[in-house]
Amino acid sequence: MPTVDAAPVLAKARRRLIPFLFLLYIVAYLDRINVGFAALQMNQALGFSASTYGFGAGIFFLSYVLFEIPSNVILARVGARLWIARIMITWGLVSSGMMFVRSVPGFYTLRFLLGLAEAGFFPGIIFYFTRWFPPRERARTIATFMTATLTAGVIGAPISGALLSIQGFGLAGWQWLFVLEGLPAVVLGVVVLFVLPDGPETARWLSDDERAGVRDVLHGGRVSGHVESGDPSPAHTIGGALSSGRVWLISVSHFLLIPVALYGIGFWMPQILKTASGAGDFAVGLLTAIPYACGVVAMVIAGRHSDRTGERRWHVACAAAVCALGLVLSTLGAGPVWSVVTLSLAMVGLAGVFGPFWALASVSIRGAGAAAAIALINSVGNTGGFVGPYLLGAINDATHSFAMGLYAIAAMLVLGGALILGVRDQS
Repeated sequence: MPTVDAAPVLAKARRRLIPFLFLLYIVAYLDRINVGFAALQMNQALGFSASTYGFGAGIFFLSYVLFEIPSNVILARVGARLWIARIMITWGLVSSGMMFVRSVPGFYTLRFLLGLAEAGFFPGIIFYFTRWFPPRERARTIATFMTATLTAGVIGAPISGALLSIQGFGLAGWQWLFVLEGLPAVVLGVVVLFVLPDGPETARWLSDDERAGVRDVLHGGRVSGHVESGDPSPAHTIGGALSSGRVWLISVSHFLLIPVALYGIGFWMPQILKTASGAGDFAVGLLTAIPYACGVVAMVIAGRHSDRTGERRWHVACAAAVCALGLVLSTLGAGPVWSVVTLSLAMVGLAGVFGPFWALASVSIRGAGAAAAIALINSVGNTGGFVGPYLLGAINDATHSFAMGLYAIAAMLVLGGALILGVRDQS
């Protein structure tokens, strides 16, 4: 039994950690996808085709994937505080440096470097949660944290649209966008060094008894009357994690379920809505915020319901089907209202996948292998962040329509939902 009731201690940890990590992820996601808004001006100014833009937007994920596992292993060894600070400072500098893009090779190079700089951030946070929260608590914790992905769209879309109107000092609006959205990451990276504990053991705002309570509940204690069985998987080493069939099945499912759709939609939604509405950049920003806002609500509801029922797989599969339906419907009508409504439905479905999926994924392995397993799942999955944007760009160049690309993403979602049903639910 823990020294103290763990439930209020975990609630205290959520209050202390989630808002700050939420803010960090908003900045991370915004710097990752703001190229979608910059493209409204940049593509024409620099003569980029849809394929060039799609490849450049997606190449971020190639370097991100290559360095994901090494980065997360380093984080596990040196501590979250130091490594997350390093990640944020370097990615903020590279993101701001996007203002210097003048050619296709320069565009590709800086997007590649941005992926290298940011590698390890998201799986590092998921691994960090395993040091604070038991499996039963993770879906809502992860879902609450990951609403930052969509909140970045709600907040960042209008801001990005507005920043495109800035002119001065010889810089175009798209260049100001990169500068002004990259610098906050550098500032917050410095703040991380002073405020983020590496774990319960170094959290100055926990008493000794509270630290013991967290430690006990992570190793099979009790949360508000619920007995935690711990993580049953025997693969606790890095080698065991990387050779686990279950981890690889989850990794492939992640590829099909989240990054292909999230970044395919995220990088192209401003251009889809601009084509549908003919509106100006700021108005497109406001329209883009609507699907993200709907997704925020859906993400929290789905995560809470998944935790309450203890079920993960069907939550993921059903949400993926809703997203696929929304994408297909978006091609069957025209005009801004139809596009916003159907893309909002797609984003609701996609948002519902996040919390239950990562709760299912993060419970699979414990100990030294956890960082590597989570990084592997995120790495394999995030190759979809390259496939989605490039697929839509190449198909748009060939057909002058987004329809076939959206159908392809919808098919991947359905397949991913089917695969996840084959994953043994250990929560």
